[in-house]
Amino acid sequence: MSNRRCPVPTGRWPRPRPLSAQPNLLLLHFLTVALNGLSRCAHACGRPAGRGGLGTGGRLRTVPQDQPCPLLHRQPIAEVQAARPRRSTAIQEIRAKREHVTSGARLVRTWLAVTVGALLGVTPSASRDLSGSRPNILLLMADDFGIGDIGCYGNDTIRTPNIDRLARDGVMLTQHLAAASVCTPSRAAFLTGRYPLRSGLFSLLSHHGSGEERVPCNSSNAGMVSSNGYRVLQWTGVSGGLPTNETTFAKILKDRGYATGLIGKWHLGLNCESSNDHCHHPLNHGFDHFYGMPFSMMGDCIHWELSEKRAGMERKLNVCFQIMAVAALTLTAGKLTHLTSGSWTPVIWSTMAAILLFTTSYFLGDLIVHADCFLMRNHTITEQPMHFPRTTSLILKEVSSFIQRNKQTPFLLFVSFLHVHTPLITTEKFRGKSVHGLYGDNTEEMDWMVGKILDTLDTEGLTNSTLVYFTSDHGGSLESRLRNNQYGGSNGIYKGGKGMGGWEGGIRVPGIFRWPGVLPAGRVIHEPTSLMDVFPTVVQLGGGEVPQDRVIDGRDMLPLLLGTAQHSDHEFLLHYCENFLHAVRWHQRDGGRLWKVHYTTPVFHPHGAGACYGRGVCPCFGDQVAHHDPPLLFDLSRDPSEAHALTPDTEPAFYRVMDTISRAVEEHRRTLRPVPVQLDALGNIWKPWLQPCCGLFPLCWCDRENRQA
Repeated sequence: MSNRRCPVPTGRWPRPRPLSAQPNLLLLHFLTVALNGLSRCAHACGRPAGRGGLGTGGRLRTVPQDQPCPLLHRQPIAEVQAARPRRSTAIQEIRAKREHVTSGARLVRTWLAVTVGALLGVTPSASRDLSGSRPNILLLMADDFGIGDIGCYGNDTIRTPNIDRLARDGVMLTQHLAAASVCTPSRAAFLTGRYPLRSGLFSLLSHHGSGEERVPCNSSNAGMVSSNGYRVLQWTGVSGGLPTNETTFAKILKDRGYATGLIGKWHLGLNCESSNDHCHHPLNHGFDHFYGMPFSMMGDCIHWELSEKRAGMERKLNVCFQIMAVAALTLTAGKLTHLTSGSWTPVIWSTMAAILLFTTSYFLGDLIVHADCFLMRNHTITEQPMHFPRTTSLILKEVSSFIQRNKQTPFLLFVSFLHVHTPLITTEKFRGKSVHGLYGDNTEEMDWMVGKILDTLDTEGLTNSTLVYFTSDHGGSLESRLRNNQYGGSNGIYKGGKGMGGWEGGIRVPGIFRWPGVLPAGRVIHEPTSLMDVFPTVVQLGGGEVPQDRVIDGRDMLPLLLGTAQHSDHEFLLHYCENFLHAVRWHQRDGGRLWKVHYTTPVFHPHGAGACYGRGVCPCFGDQVAHHDPPLLFDLSRDPSEAHALTPDTEPAFYRVMDTISRAVEEHRRTLRPVPVQLDALGNIWKPWLQPCCGLFPLCWCDRENRQA
């Protein structure tokens, strides 16, 4: 089997059409040059200048086996400037909204905008829509995908040619971070641009050393975190979910005229008070179209040995059954031998309870499959339970249909893959093809799906007008292991995995952007970025406004992607596990250091292992976590694997780093407010009256997909 890495550049990267072949862009370019000149004049006179600057360029090259990510190949500034597509500068200057200029400079800019509009036959207000400044937006998110499983991030045994192609033709982020290490809160942060606890807690518990500090806050939002171990939504039929007062990027872009669609996994709730109120439904959060699973793929969908909830519930039900059965037999024996007096009512009730418990335990697996593993199109259940051999083809068909229906207008499409979450449902075409077993097969099938989606863009002539983004919701699951088989992903050199709030393996994810002719091909960025940054980036690209009535933790990435900014806007990023602050990173720009402090870490099991084997994920609190006083300190710029903790003896800046991060945490706390919790017991317990059912409950069954086919 041939090794696959990031494709090595041969000759020049594909270039956009020259400006001379695009008169509109050529005109915009010359006007932008004049605009820049006026800005420099204003700056020389002591007036504020527009945003500018030249970022570091990069190109991909062969990755040595001992290095997990491509290295940034630095070029002289003149070479970078010559290589960067000129059109991106024009787009950036026209679209920049936050320049502060004097009234004189503003008048000149207004005159230029009017001139552009007059010459191109449009009004000044529409001129910002030219040259692809309102692109189609295609967001691709894998489920539980490890950063170490992609060719362009260093893997040479799993074949991912289509994801690698995105990296080769676009921009790759090597320090892209999830806001949470499990599904529901991470996806909520992605859609809203906010830390999950901003919409999910009534108090912040933060461990510093061995103590706990409760920080009061207050707010009206509802939330996406818990403090009792319920870290994600447990059922479809629960009342918790993404609060209706949260604003997603889909809602904003829909208001700006975008067609918005979500295809695949949701896992952010469905109902509040009845089985069809759909208060948390994607269509209630800005999406025009939804097709997919309201819940999540899981091993219980196919009665797999690796069970998320069935096995544990069966054990509890069996224990209760045995207790009630013994009670019923004891009471019956007492009555028959006349050792007890009274009515037979306790015997009857205990016997009925034992029968009910036994029946529930026996049919529990089937009940879970029907309750959680079904497909919806908009508000209608189309397949309950799912017929998995055709799910992949149905997803691809729906993606193609959405793109074809909306190719004449700007669209936002969020494709949330069911891959590569267990049970790793893989079609026959890909089974047994990878050297990494079923997980590798599933990964290579997902890459093939990415390729088919990109082919659809090519066929419809939308490639150059579409911003494509690929990522994962968090790191790979190390605990998804059965006997000698590993069914979870690899996180490369990074420590930890899914469910670990602070360690890099749980939160560092792939991040790839492609927009031909606008974003420089082959660029690699080593600056800290977050899934939350997608919110302000796509909102502003689509002509929307970032909400001002709430804290938005994401930052616009476009200047960084274009190369007009050298550094990320994130100086500090905080890493929570549920509502417990486990770690904080500080990007010290002046010294080029990337510090990370751990207040709390999970205790791995067995001793010396790299995960919490024997349980689903590592806990966030309790006797299975370690509190560090003083906190652990790592320099990720030199030790990305977090293998060597620094001490005051080995790091002269130890106390200064701790003090700086401590002040940043306190400043962050002042922005927190208490909110109703969505994932705690009341919002996360199955309620039969909230259960979606295609038919008469509990006989939920339908197959409208087969009828349509």
